[in-house]
Amino acid sequence: MKKVAIYTRLSDEDKDKRNKTDDSESIQNQKSMLISHALEKGWEIYNIYSDEDYSGSGVNRPDFQKMIKDCENGKIDIVLCKSQSRFSRELEVIEHYIHNKFLEWKIRFISLVDNADTEVAGNKKARQINGLINEWYLEDLSDNIRKTLKHKREKGEFVGSFAPYGYKKNPDNKHQLIIDDIPANIIRLIFEMYANGRGYRAIAIHLNNQGILSPIEYKKQTGSNFICSTAKDKTLWTTDTIRNMLKNETYIGSLVQGKKTYVSHKNKKPVKISKRDWVIIKDCHEPIIDIETWSTVSSLFKGRAKALKNGDIHTLGGKVYCKECETVFTKNNAKSGGKEVSYLLCKNIRRTGACENNSSIRLDYLEKVILDEINIIIKKYSDLSKLKYTLELTDNTTKIADERKLSLEKEREQIKKNIEDKKNLYKPMYEDKLKGIITEEEFISLRETFHDELKSLEKRILSIEKELEKEISKTRENASILELIKKYENINELSRVVVDEFIEKIYIGIKNKQTKERYIYIEWKI
Repeated sequence: MKKVAIYTRLSDEDKDKRNKTDDSESIQNQKSMLISHALEKGWEIYNIYSDEDYSGSGVNRPDFQKMIKDCENGKIDIVLCKSQSRFSRELEVIEHYIHNKFLEWKIRFISLVDNADTEVAGNKKARQINGLINEWYLEDLSDNIRKTLKHKREKGEFVGSFAPYGYKKNPDNKHQLIIDDIPANIIRLIFEMYANGRGYRAIAIHLNNQGILSPIEYKKQTGSNFICSTAKDKTLWTTDTIRNMLKNETYIGSLVQGKKTYVSHKNKKPVKISKRDWVIIKDCHEPIIDIETWSTVSSLFKGRAKALKNGDIHTLGGKVYCKECETVFTKNNAKSGGKEVSYLLCKNIRRTGACENNSSIRLDYLEKVILDEINIIIKKYSDLSKLKYTLELTDNTTKIADERKLSLEKEREQIKKNIEDKKNLYKPMYEDKLKGIITEEEFISLRETFHDELKSLEKRILSIEKELEKEISKTRENASILELIKKYENINELSRVVVDEFIEKIYIGIKNKQTKERYIYIEWKI
């Protein structure tokens, strides 16, 4: 008695293309049809294998793999499906199993609807044609899905399977993110710690010591089936996790999507996409981090120094440079008067010795110089009359900037309208060519002119976007200077936060052998 394996499959794409009232493709219906056929033929049903919510692409289906193993072990004589597409939609899989391995294992393949039967002479070409049609279907389906997802991203809809840490999907609209309070507070803490001079490692150590769940553990505890195969230690916070969070624009209300894709619908290996091609839509959801904190943290990345052993960054780390070779000064500790004292020295001296600026400078001395200079600036600008004048000046500058921005925005909208108008003229021009109203040469000439004009207009839009960014940046800079001066009255102790707010770089010159003095130049942010 022939032993038959019944295989059924139903995937999301099959459900989507069916009528809601049409149950012809359901798993239950497939089983019923195939069991009836097996009984009519007098075959023994060895097992029924069923994969629901699995695509016909690839072979990573649990029951499919189980069936293949039983076939290889000689437990099955016949594989029975409703249609060949239920077995697989990939021509490569059809060729590998139905036209190769099943012949080797002496297994007969039958699908009822499309009359595929490996025992029927001349039936192979029909099976291959079916396989090719199913392959095309998968390819078209993949293209359509990509286009649909791209359209949704550009509309500002969230299309990910899992919300980023700090957010959750809106139960009333799965394409919208809303704040998840518990992790959102952790994110605020991370940004605050980094802005206060703590390094990635120090933040990670603090969170782990406090027993705060890592993002993956939090998702697991809240019932999510999220899996991250790339995470080395899923239970702990890591420096990579902290770094990625601090650079994630999602936390300022921007929806950042399309960072990865796959090689093809057949090869699911992820491929990174260049940042310029990411889909970034601003103001899509409520931000967790305000723009001022984001700007502060972003500015810290540029001059961030290497963290100390405890994960923190010393007060002037990454800020002090050699005036001669422009190499960073690095920290070193030495004993002086029975206690440990920190010194800074040009890195080139330690590395190659190829720098004339070979004298170190005490860190505590330099910190005092910097502290005094900052207080001088604060005193200078804290004078009410000067501050009042600066405020008035800034108000006037802001008004001019606002007028300039308005003018640029109007020009941008007008150019966009011109582009649309020109695109609408292209179709009639093409139709005139088909009707013979204009010649092929005339059409080509008009088309080239059309494309040149479009390029010129699009180039101007890019230029306007850059100008607008500059104007916005200027306005923010003026406001931030005033806020900074008003924020501090007198600083008694130098901290990393103060240094980052006031100073871009510090340059140290060569020590004068006679006077023992040396050049110290501060490049201010204000």
